[in-house]
Amino acid sequence: MRVRSLRIVISSARKFINMGALSRLWNLVKNFHAADISTLMSHLISRERLTLFNILFEKDKEKTGEALSELEPEDAAAILKELQLEQITELIQIIPPDDAAPILNLLPEELKNSILSAMEDKPSEDVKGLLHYEEETAGRIMSTNFYALDQDTNVSDAITAMQLEGDVESAFYLYVVDDQTHLVGVVSLRQVLFTRPNTPLKDIMTKDVISVHPETDQEQVARYVADYNLVAIPVVDAEKTLVGVVTVDDVIDVIEEEATEDIYKMVSLDTTDRIQNSPFKSIKKRIPFLMFSLFTASVAPWVVHYFEGTIKEFVTLAVFLPLVMGLGGIAGNQTIAIIVREIAIGQTEWVGARKALLKEMLVGIGNGIIIGIILAGFSYLLIKNPFLGLILGLAIIINLFVAALVGTLIPLILKLLRLDPALGSVNLLTMCTDTTGSLTFLGLGTLFLTKLT
Repeated sequence: MRVRSLRIVISSARKFINMGALSRLWNLVKNFHAADISTLMSHLISRERLTLFNILFEKDKEKTGEALSELEPEDAAAILKELQLEQITELIQIIPPDDAAPILNLLPEELKNSILSAMEDKPSEDVKGLLHYEEETAGRIMSTNFYALDQDTNVSDAITAMQLEGDVESAFYLYVVDDQTHLVGVVSLRQVLFTRPNTPLKDIMTKDVISVHPETDQEQVARYVADYNLVAIPVVDAEKTLVGVVTVDDVIDVIEEEATEDIYKMVSLDTTDRIQNSPFKSIKKRIPFLMFSLFTASVAPWVVHYFEGTIKEFVTLAVFLPLVMGLGGIAGNQTIAIIVREIAIGQTEWVGARKALLKEMLVGIGNGIIIGIILAGFSYLLIKNPFLGLILGLAIIINLFVAALVGTLIPLILKLLRLDPALGSVNLLTMCTDTTGSLTFLGLGTLFLTKLT
């Protein structure tokens, strides 16, 4: 849905909801794709979203289920909490188990157990099976609906079996198993269609199958799919038994989720904070991170206070101090963004990070020299004091070097400690660059004070 069209649709939907014109609201959205309906819902406040959801549920339960599965799990769970148990159960059984599991996991435990008990046996067991695995693992996002046949099955019988099975979510590959359901190979559906009918699957299957375990982190799963150009990847347990398949659409969701999570964490935001949240809810989510920022940012003022006498003697130092501190923070944020990305795509780890560290330090020194010379020249033209230019240039070089060093080390150390590399990196970096910048600049100013005044 284009941005302009989306604005018109949101405005129209809100108008119809406020007027109580639900038939007109249905006429507005009835031909929309489920993904477009979920996009519309994400731009509505809770009351409006629930009204739209109820009219959808009344008119088209299948499309309602599809739209629900397209929503963020937090938003979907918030809607389900407002529905009757019978309605929730009906919807959860419509959507795929791998979409239902993360939504149910966000519901209160008592409600979740009631829903699972009310569901039919097969869907309930599928969802319970996925909920057994940890969050953000292959087991949690895999689909248990796939084509798998014995290796001695011939192509003709395989086609018949797939036709009887019907369409499945992971209809990209036919997985080949032995008599104990151990994964032994994979055949693309294209191969099946263009092979002689009496050929056994074991004669055309690819034996070297890229697979993951249920406990594999979802980021690693996404990396395998991207690296090996797959549209689906099988999930096998410790005995090589095929238990599920992760499809490319789930991988795209993972990539988007992880990217959003990293962006939020780098700026110290709760990943569930949304523009549709009430001000009170957003304040509640943001204040802990702001308190942490207050703590990390309070170190630099102590340093500045220590050099209060120097600043009184030569007030111009206070004019240039924000430049030194600010440029260090910007340079460090650039380094952090690069290192966090490299860690996310598996290119950089603590072991073997020497090359990245050396490169970023050289970049810091190089940028520091260039910026330092420019600012030294500018300060000389402004103040006509060469020593101020020298102090400013040296402080910039040192602070940009420290920014590159710290910006590289913080994400790597957090990764080594099994923490998210983006978590709090910017706050810790700001503390270091502000402290180093003020200490270096004012320290050099104190050293050369007689030359400045």
